[in-house]
Amino acid sequence: MQIEVSDEIKKACPCFAGIAIMAKVKNTSYNEALWKAIDAFTIMYRDMYTTDSIKDMVTIKATREAYKKCGKDPSRYRPSGEALCRRILRGIPLYQIDTLVDLINLVSIRYGYSIGGFDADKIQGDSLVLGIGKEGEPYEGIGRGELNIAGMPVYRDAIGGIGTPTSDHERTKLGLETTHLLTIINGYSGKDGLQNAADYMVELLKNYASAEDVIIIEF
Repeated sequence: MQIEVSDEIKKACPCFAGIAIMAKVKNTSYNEALWKAIDAFTIMYRDMYTTDSIKDMVTIKATREAYKKCGKDPSRYRPSGEALCRRILRGIPLYQIDTLVDLINLVSIRYGYSIGGFDADKIQGDSLVLGIGKEGEPYEGIGRGELNIAGMPVYRDAIGGIGTPTSDHERTKLGLETTHLLTIINGYSGKDGLQNAADYMVELLKNYASAEDVIIIEF
């Protein structure tokens, strides 16, 4: 899998850096040990941050600025990393979806990154390009229906968009049938901290999703 950053993203977000992780995995509907880790981290997180203070977290702040530079209001279309953090700080538990989605969400709240998770077998072609959404570009966000991605960073495969920081696309979403994972950590604040998040992601994938044949792509 090749991942390219378009010139329009490089111009709007010159600090952007990304890490993609590909792996053979075994997904499950629920993992008790993972949720013990999620619950323990949630308690600690609520002692560390408030809904006001997370705005100053470097990764969240940078993603919000990226939205503004690309032409999107981050308060109206919240990046997923910020939305997850706000959710737990308001005392609302994280969604329990499946093991792959749940562990990706844990990495996201721990580091503040908006992270895409895709079934690699559903991606069309052998490359992705990160660009900016266009007016009228069709995009069905997971659980959201049609999403207006104009002015929003978006990964596109051979036939269209598959992932934005706000929501991934229904077409390539993870499921219990997923055996080949692609997850992308989006560093609009630059490279600092990205490797730590990637290492933690790989650790969780090996511990809770029996990950094998792990490939890491920096771009």
